Amino acid sequence: MSTGATDETLETGELVDTAPIPGDGGELQLFKCDTEYSISIDGSHTLMSTWAHQSEDALAELACRKIAGRAQPRVLIGGLGMGFTLAAALHHLGADAEVVVAELVPGVVAWNRGVLGKYAGHPLQDERTTVREGDVAKVMRAKRQAFDAILLDVDNGPKGLTRKKNDWLYSTDGLIAAYEALRPAGILAVWSAAPSRNFMERLRKVGFKVRQSRVPEQDGAGDLHAIWLAERSL
Repeated sequence: MSTGATDETLETGELVDTAPIPGDGGELQLFKCDTEYSISIDGSHTLMSTWAHQSEDALAELACRKIAGRAQPRVLIGGLGMGFTLAAALHHLGADAEVVVAELVPGVVAWNRGVLGKYAGHPLQDERTTVREGDVAKVMRAKRQAFDAILLDVDNGPKGLTRKKNDWLYSTDGLIAAYEALRPAGILAVWSAAPSRNFMERLRKVGFKVRQSRVPEQDGAGDLHAIWLAERSL
């Protein structure tokens, strides 16, 4: 999620709107710089932007390529962001797929329905998309073996930044919940700003078969982000 944008970008950008983060307080800010947009947390750290989303695209592509041949695949995405992960998932899935997006901050959904929509190609308008405004953890725990893939692009990955409660998703309990929410041979794909050997070991201990990839944040440039593909057993 983190783009690595500088504070100078925020200083020269125009503050367009703010959105409170439920539960813990704090807020997200939507900035506009020329024709592009970015989202920051409490005005101090840029989380994502319309100009750097290659690793978010890769998160969806790597996971959805593995399940695209299944009949009526069902995907859960934790974190809407600027819609790029959702758009990439829809691109790599067929007409019979369903993609459920859980977004905690209602303002982010509103931004994607408004000024941000065109940047990812208006994926919220796709009939295969279902939006749940709330915590992705609740969606995961609601029903066992409900999804062929779960994509987590929440916070900064296992090392949280925006909300302490997000840490649960990457804990052993959270990973067990993800494992149980997946169908046999389902895929848990996790985005992170940086690699973590401890997190890989945690995934393996839960029972996942794990592979880590490193992807640049934009067009072969910028920071190398980490993506874990964790496959549930049959």
